[in-house]
Parts: sequence; C-alpha cells; structure tokens
Amino acid sequence: MAVLNTGTIKATFTFDEATARRLNEASIRLARPKSEIVREAIHEYYSRLDRLTDKERDSMLRAFDKLAPAIPARTREDIDRELREIRRSRKAAGLRGGSRS
Repeated sequence: MAVLNTGTIKATFTFDEATARRLNEASIRLARPKSEIVREAIHEYYSRLDRLTDKERDSMLRAFDKLAPAIPARTREDIDRELREIRRSRKAAGLRGGSRS
C-alpha cells in the first residue's frame, strides 16, 4: 500500500467477477468513482460490526424460546417472600451484604 499526500492510502484488491461487475455497475449507475463506493461500503459494514447477525439473533431467540417456558410463573408476593427468606437466612449466617473474605 502506498500512502499518498492527500491522507489516503492506495491499495490493490482482488474481486471475484460478480463483485467486480456489481462494483462497476454501481459506479456507472451512481456516477461515482469505484473507490468512493468501496469506501462507503466499508464504512457501512464497519458500522454494523457491533450488531448481531441474523444467524446470531435467530440462535439467541431459539434459546430464549426454549428456556422461557421453564421460568416459573410466580406472583410478586411469592417473589418478595422468597427474597425476605433469603435475606433473613443470610443475616442469620453473618453474610449480610458486606465484602466477603
């Protein structure tokens, strides 16, 4: 890669025929240089890196659908009673919310 004085880097890429054809068609259709189209495509791709792919999202949804029915249906009162019991037993055992050694 060669660094040009304009703050850009000249690079050579190898594309398969279908990708090269698409790039050329996009360049003609949009009346923009191929380098600009590649640059924008890379920016768009980069902006999606922190998002889940369709495959990842589907996998997580399947896992949720599998696990969600196993979550017991309890009333708020049941939950509050269980939390009070846990707190009471921890307090009695001397594990009251402080730091552990």
